[in-house]
Amino acid sequence: MILKDGKVLMQKRKNHHGDGEYAFPGGHLEFGESFVDCVKRETLEEAGIKIKNVKFLYLGNLTKYPGKHYVQIGMIADWQSGAPKHLEHDSGEEWGWYELDKLPKPFFGTVKWYLLAYKSGKDFFDNI
Repeated sequence: MILKDGKVLMQKRKNHHGDGEYAFPGGHLEFGESFVDCVKRETLEEAGIKIKNVKFLYLGNLTKYPGKHYVQIGMIADWQSGAPKHLEHDSGEEWGWYELDKLPKPFFGTVKWYLLAYKSGKDFFDNI
């Protein structure tokens, strides 16, 4: 979840689980990679922007999508520099900055956890 001027960066997913749902940047850890390095790398690879102040937000057990089971490490960061670019054309549409109270829907499975953790401080979610 990347914040900039009270808005968050989201993209409509395509060709993957959660097709047609709006999500934050994300991805998988590389072997030996730290959580912070992963978030910075994935954000740069997917949206072409740099981020700072990366922090843990929550841990979740995601089983919403048949055949997929992920342990979700929800992280939050602040935008540092760059304009979002559509770099992974096969996996999503254009990136956009959205106000927290005017987010596009439907949400990808983990987005509700990000929002709840951000607003309430709750940091653990077991299954959707």
